[in-house]
Amino acid sequence: MDLTSRQEKIIEIVKENGPITGESIAEKLDLTRATLRPDLAILTMAGFLDARPRVGYFFTGKTGTELLTEALKKMNVKEYQSIPIVVDENVSVYDAICTMFLEDVGTLFVVNQNSILVGVLSRKDLLRASMGKQDLTDIPVHIIMTRMPNITICMKDELLIEAAQKLIDKQIDALPVVIETEIGFEVVGRLTKTNITKAFVELTRDQI
Repeated sequence: MDLTSRQEKIIEIVKENGPITGESIAEKLDLTRATLRPDLAILTMAGFLDARPRVGYFFTGKTGTELLTEALKKMNVKEYQSIPIVVDENVSVYDAICTMFLEDVGTLFVVNQNSILVGVLSRKDLLRASMGKQDLTDIPVHIIMTRMPNITICMKDELLIEAAQKLIDKQIDALPVVIETEIGFEVVGRLTKTNITKAFVELTRDQI
């Protein structure tokens, strides 16, 4: 978060004199309390300052980076996940390619007849299959997919930053968001690099 020069001065005053009332801060800056109110509200909401009734403002001791880190640790996958795009394990590679194209996604999640996750299909998987001489309408996706347990997953209550690290470590474009059932993992969402980017942009905008 980029602070204005006046906001930086307010923080310095509170550091040196806190707890201190808004009226006292205004006096030190030769401003009215009303003029100062928006700055104090911003600094309080951003977490730089805290306020106690009848006591005044005091410095929290946290830097902008620390505040950003705290905010990141409160963001969960379920708040930013997208609708999953799934295909049955017995559909053809041709149908899977059509689905990927129509849905404009880079990863498909493969489920069985019980809607349980059994595999993942990437663009590379489908491209590799299409380079052969076989009829793509005759090849079921379960022949070429990456199978469980070799699939990286995330839970809906997982921290967004932890899921982002999985995407980086595995060098993949998307994670299936799942819930665990008695018969396996049910897909309830998908988390992509685009979801992560949107979340971080939103967080940065909130901090500004």
